[in-house]
Amino acid sequence: MTSSENDLPPRLGGLTFHGPLSEARATRLIGRLADTGPADVLDIGCGWGELLLRVLEAAQGAKGVGIDINAEDLARGRALAEERGIADRVEFVEESALGTGRGPVDAILCLGSSQALCDPEQPHDPAAALRELRRLVRPGGRVVLGEGFWERTPTEAELAAMWPGAHVGDHLSLGALVDLAIEAGFRPAWIETASAEEWEEFESGYRYDTEVWLAAHPDHPLAAETRERVDRQRATWLNGYRRVLGITYLTLVAVA
Repeated sequence: MTSSENDLPPRLGGLTFHGPLSEARATRLIGRLADTGPADVLDIGCGWGELLLRVLEAAQGAKGVGIDINAEDLARGRALAEERGIADRVEFVEESALGTGRGPVDAILCLGSSQALCDPEQPHDPAAALRELRRLVRPGGRVVLGEGFWERTPTEAELAAMWPGAHVGDHLSLGALVDLAIEAGFRPAWIETASAEEWEEFESGYRYDTEVWLAAHPDHPLAAETRERVDRQRATWLNGYRRVLGITYLTLVAVA
């Protein structure tokens, strides 16, 4: 069997958001942010920027910048902006967020991307990320932060089944994370966490197109490595962080 551009393994095409975020929760997040009337919105680690585009649609006149290092996702974001007629109000830029000078702005989205604000040579530091977010947002501005936290302390067996090198210090409890946000100069206006249903929708959606592709292309030259990758990903969830790792969506207000 020969491969072509049309029969290569798909990549995340079935996902609306790159994280455990339902349409209902996204609508509420967007509404609260748009109601503040932001003039400018920065999306850190934006991917294809679905949430950013929806904020701009809801906040008429606002302009946005999405930054990421994945060119493929950024191209998808530009195409979506064109389709929705808001390409003149949004820019997708391929660059690192570390030490970015793209602030201060009225609103920031940072969903599952706070590591982009930290020194890559050091362990992930949510306190440092929160200080950076405070630097980048104007007083009274909003930050929507999507951040992992431990629902409970993982066991050694669960840690061993997660990502390589996983350890208890990789995440904080929700309470400790909120305390860090307050120390960084925010007030936690809204605290919510992804539900089990949102996690299952995301985890299954993350692999759905690829699993269907594998069933249809069992002898494809890329099938073996693709099977190994998705089987490994699924195992880290089912045997490792399922119902252990949580995601919180914090709507933070910068203290004047």
